Amino acid sequence: MHLVPDVLAGGRLALARLLSQVENDTPEGRAALNELFEHTGRAHLVGVTGAPGTGKSSLVNQLARYYRQPAQGGDPRTVAVVAVDPSSPFTGGAILGDRVRMRDLAGDPGVFIRSMAARGSLGGLAHATASLVQVFDAAGFEIILIETVGAGQAEVDIARLAHTTLVVEAPGLGDDIQAIKAGILEIADVLVVNKADRPGVENTERALRGMLQLAHPAPRVFRPGSGVGHHGFSTGKAAEESTRNDGTEVTVWSPPIVRTVATEGDGVPELVGAIARHYEHLKSSGDWELRVRARLQAELDALLRDGLVARWRERLPHGRYQQILERLLAREIAPRQAVAALMDGNPGE
Repeated sequence: MHLVPDVLAGGRLALARLLSQVENDTPEGRAALNELFEHTGRAHLVGVTGAPGTGKSSLVNQLARYYRQPAQGGDPRTVAVVAVDPSSPFTGGAILGDRVRMRDLAGDPGVFIRSMAARGSLGGLAHATASLVQVFDAAGFEIILIETVGAGQAEVDIARLAHTTLVVEAPGLGDDIQAIKAGILEIADVLVVNKADRPGVENTERALRGMLQLAHPAPRVFRPGSGVGHHGFSTGKAAEESTRNDGTEVTVWSPPIVRTVATEGDGVPELVGAIARHYEHLKSSGDWELRVRARLQAELDALLRDGLVARWRERLPHGRYQQILERLLAREIAPRQAVAALMDGNPGE
């Protein structure tokens, strides 16, 4: 694949072209992914999810800016952003709303933003998202920010892809525990209360803290400008000590709650600090390897399912599938009988 050497050398045009090949699942894109895989595994994947209207795009914008211009003289880090946008019901393309919000990152050679259409994927992530992340990883980007659509009800797929998952909430959305009911609180590594300058922030934070205390004894709350500890952090650890059944001690991460005002950049240093602390926890506890293993296993299983279904369809007699589907629509057979008929030739009668 002629694009691969240019991508590994940092060529942005080659990277853009390869991303298109991968997203469209072309033979060239699949071949390139095979070549690039040995160069992956170094980036820190940070997922950003939450209900619509919580300010995820603005927060991603501020995170990328901070990584490129860190406070206290730190080294800038290269950042890739994968923004999974809602699909147009007419064209199937992405609305590209995130590109509009991230215009101030334009022109920075250390930042690459890629919007992609969800294309009907239910988990908040498009099927090709993992492949795009792999390309960015191989291209040498140190931080990869993955922003989901924001459906708010089924966005747990991000936890299978990202090393660190940020769940973003905001006051004044009508239900302080919407994320809890949706089940996405369970996948949070860091909880972010964005738009913290709005009324009701205390109630939102209190609801989140109350739910966290059911699973964690004492989640830490980090507020911008608190002046406590490094970057406003309290000196207490966000990771707690626990004991296995065999008596060995393990470190259990307790998700911290961070207040931010993304439009002003308030709380972003504290949030970056929380992400860094989670990274160190993953490395020191061995959870990094466990998450990578789970992610690769999920990807392998998905590819295996797709491959088996494709091979099965190739071997199916012409018109057989439509014939069974028509019988299903006519209520002559039940769905399970239809599957049996397609799999082993049983007529389902």
